[in-house]
Amino acid sequence: MNKNKKRFNNYSKNYNSQKMYHVLKEDTLLNFLLNNIKGESRNSIKGLLSHNLVSVNGAIIRQFDYPLAVKDEIIILNKPSHNTKNIKATLNIVYEDDELIVINKPSGLLSVSSDKEKGKTAYRLISDYLLTKDKHLRPYVVHRIDEDTSGILLMVKSKTLQDEFTNKWNDLVLDRGYYAICEGIFNKKEGTIKTYLKSNNLNLMYSSNDKVHGKLAITHYKVIKENDLYSLLDVHIDTGRKNQIRVAMNDMGHTIIGDDKYGEPSNPLKRLGLHAYRLKIKHPFTNKIYNFESKIPNEFLNLLKK
Repeated sequence: MNKNKKRFNNYSKNYNSQKMYHVLKEDTLLNFLLNNIKGESRNSIKGLLSHNLVSVNGAIIRQFDYPLAVKDEIIILNKPSHNTKNIKATLNIVYEDDELIVINKPSGLLSVSSDKEKGKTAYRLISDYLLTKDKHLRPYVVHRIDEDTSGILLMVKSKTLQDEFTNKWNDLVLDRGYYAICEGIFNKKEGTIKTYLKSNNLNLMYSSNDKVHGKLAITHYKVIKENDLYSLLDVHIDTGRKNQIRVAMNDMGHTIIGDDKYGEPSNPLKRLGLHAYRLKIKHPFTNKIYNFESKIPNEFLNLLKK
């Protein structure tokens, strides 16, 4: 092992024992690291970047002047990681322009990093892809969909646009549509579920009548196809509460297949039977209407044919 490689391996071991860094004000990456990693030279810290040992929100960053935003999460990795040059091939891009990027996220992929997963996320894949186009480009999160849910995921390319979307999200979102496969046959083929969601000590959501402390959740559903075992629903939500569709279906006694978080249903597809197929939004500055859609997964249709 050469001295240079050994030196950086020693750095990674030391930094791996430290806590992650959280950005409190806008800055550039190198300047932030210089101010927060004590006892190391400027060249040593530059070496961390050039050896793929620094991640921002789960994405490997090498650019010294990469712009950081408030609440960004920076981690020094314990081993080098490399960006995938053909990253676009792994992304199912539905739409992209100078301001927006929309992908069809697969089931099993986190939208952003979590305490348990810092590696492969939709944020990291999009970030890696944008860096191949322009080293100063980065994605900004405006909403999330569950790890086990597939479908339309929107990110933007500026902090200003992120702030507008997040501050006015409920006013700017005109429609959110999902396909859900649930167990059993619905007696009532169409309806609206209104409840107030609260979280228990296991961070699971549950329905209540508590209008003071609970969060209003309104879910509309319509059965569009069924067989002897399952029902395929077209679901639209007026409120984007955590797990609201999953809780609503379980409350009705028709748990979404594969949802062992809120029930014990069958799992014939080896994934959660929930797909976010539509996101209709209004641009906060231009008022232009965008309607992003993806097709129903083939495995959903094939299951209903059986």
